[in-house]
Amino acid sequence: MSASPRAGRLRTAAARLLLPTVLALSFAVQAVAALLPSVPLLVAATVVGLAADAALHRWQRNTASALGKLHATVFVRQVVRDFLLVAALIRVEDQDYETRYLALVCGLLLCYALHFACQALAIAVRRTRTLPVVTRNIDASPLRLSPALPDLLMQRAGQRLLFFGLPSMAGLLTTAVTGSARWAAAGIGLSAVFGTVALGMLLLRLLPARRPVDSEQALEWFESWLAEYQPTVGMYFSGGTSSAYQANMWLEPLARIEGRPLIVLRERFMVKHIASTDIPIVCLPKVADLMRLEHSELKMLIHPSNSGKTSQVLRIPSIKHAFVNHGESDKLSSCNPYAKAYDEVWVAGPAARERYALADVGIDDRDVVEIGRPQLETIQPYAGAPTGLYTTVLYAPTWEGWDGNPGNTSIIEAGENMVRTLLADPGVRLLYKPHPLTGSVEPRAGAADVRIQEMIRAANLRRAQEHSTEGPAPSAAAELARCTAELDRLTTSSFRSGADDVERMMLQTVSEPDRAAAVAAATAAWEAAYWASFPAWEHQIVVGARPTVYACFNAADLLVSDVSSVISDYLASEKPYAVANTSGLAEQDFRDAFPTVRAGAVLASDGSGIAALLESVRHPEKDTYAEARSELKLHLLGPSDPPSAVRFNEAARALCAAADKHRAGMALRALPAIPAQRAETVLDSEPVKG
Repeated sequence: MSASPRAGRLRTAAARLLLPTVLALSFAVQAVAALLPSVPLLVAATVVGLAADAALHRWQRNTASALGKLHATVFVRQVVRDFLLVAALIRVEDQDYETRYLALVCGLLLCYALHFACQALAIAVRRTRTLPVVTRNIDASPLRLSPALPDLLMQRAGQRLLFFGLPSMAGLLTTAVTGSARWAAAGIGLSAVFGTVALGMLLLRLLPARRPVDSEQALEWFESWLAEYQPTVGMYFSGGTSSAYQANMWLEPLARIEGRPLIVLRERFMVKHIASTDIPIVCLPKVADLMRLEHSELKMLIHPSNSGKTSQVLRIPSIKHAFVNHGESDKLSSCNPYAKAYDEVWVAGPAARERYALADVGIDDRDVVEIGRPQLETIQPYAGAPTGLYTTVLYAPTWEGWDGNPGNTSIIEAGENMVRTLLADPGVRLLYKPHPLTGSVEPRAGAADVRIQEMIRAANLRRAQEHSTEGPAPSAAAELARCTAELDRLTTSSFRSGADDVERMMLQTVSEPDRAAAVAAATAAWEAAYWASFPAWEHQIVVGARPTVYACFNAADLLVSDVSSVISDYLASEKPYAVANTSGLAEQDFRDAFPTVRAGAVLASDGSGIAALLESVRHPEKDTYAEARSELKLHLLGPSDPPSAVRFNEAARALCAAADKHRAGMALRALPAIPAQRAETVLDSEPVKG
């Protein structure tokens, strides 16, 4: 078991060293060919070296950056390559070479000068197109937005040098073969023309009428937009690309809330990772610009996660803040002491309130507000035993966590055993949906995930042989393709590879009216087409954004998972579930430590207990946890009446009212000293907005 990962790492390291080794050898062979001189060897070494350099920039950019740290930049490599060619030409012709090749050398120097000038102008153009605010779903046309220049000019300096240098290199090689310097002169001249045209295109973008507004004008526009739109509620999010799901799960509840919603981000790259939504999005990377929200009508922000930059927005005294988390479980991460920084902590039900009290991390019980889980409205309730030939089991393990504790996830110690047992049952269809961060901390989790997926594919091959005549209708695949195209049209924006933030702002303007309803209908149609496109017996590996975990809940008859928020959310359906115990605790101690386990079966790491579990799912009269699930659902998620969406909206209204009262007090304290009795009258007379 230990030799295989080591062999894999060795193969990966060897693959990474292949291109740099070929590149180094090409220079050595080119130098030998220039000294001999040998024209065929020179041509071969030059072509191989250029191809290796291009491949390095295409597939191994980290290696190219590492060479740059050694001062072996693409510019240095190209200069060495060019002058080795010139040296070879001098060696090929032994007489009158000074005057003949001096012009060629000067031409190459001109090409290098043009490259430096293009790079300097590209940096200047990028700076003019780096605005202090990035937007989405907002009409930002007053900012004089325009499409970006091709990526070859703006971002890829190394590839630009290689591409523009192709004519000169071809000319020099042709001269080495034919002995005529005219080919080299023509090639170098064409390279110079390429550089001059690029220089002109970049210079045009620096003209005042061709570039966006400056930073101060952009911020003035942003303030005027805030004054016009007057956002009242919002979501604040900061994090990496892998954590975008934490914000995305709150998009629909935020869109349905009373008031004018807004999403505030801090990282520019995160703007394109927020899922499809009609809510206006603004990204304010600098703290000073973020502070401009203080003078807007924004009253409250929800926070799906904690981050280092959260403390910066908490400085704004006119805005109230609520921590909503991105899921609840019995793990310690669900009661982080950082929550003390927020005005309120919004939780699903009484269980989370008790969890904070037991954790004793400084959260005042009066600041805890139970809102349920508004995302779970689409989850279908339990409808009894499976009606088809197959029992659909969803295995959705969580990830290993930042501490890498093996007890956090079952995938390392129990995943393969449980999957093997489930696949051995001819009446089971398995849905496998691992956590997006699986393997990001503990390599063993990633390796186990790969092996599980291989097991599922092998099982599908065996079943395909047994059920070769059973399958979906021929039109099912076409229907899925049609639904996918329609959903993509409504929810995704396609950009060319060179598009920058300014170009995306120009294209992602205000959404079409009633788009949200169209997206909901298209999503429902896609999910129906997705499940119908596979044979009923086929196991599924679900690793993309679609179908969502909630769609998998609706398709499943049974959930197998770990101690995570997946269980809490799944309980909205009141369907049977099981939890893998890889904590090392005895079963009763495991149940006592993690209350979410008490209404489900506990599975050992060897997979024992799955047969009895499947029997209870297929025969509900043997299900001993049905009543406990109903009670636990109430404890974890709160009552169904009023619905969670209503409680979420009421909590937002109450926090907005608190913000209004606080602002009124701030305004009163800013006034000149007035009699105390009159001050109380003025404060009490301030209207409270809902």
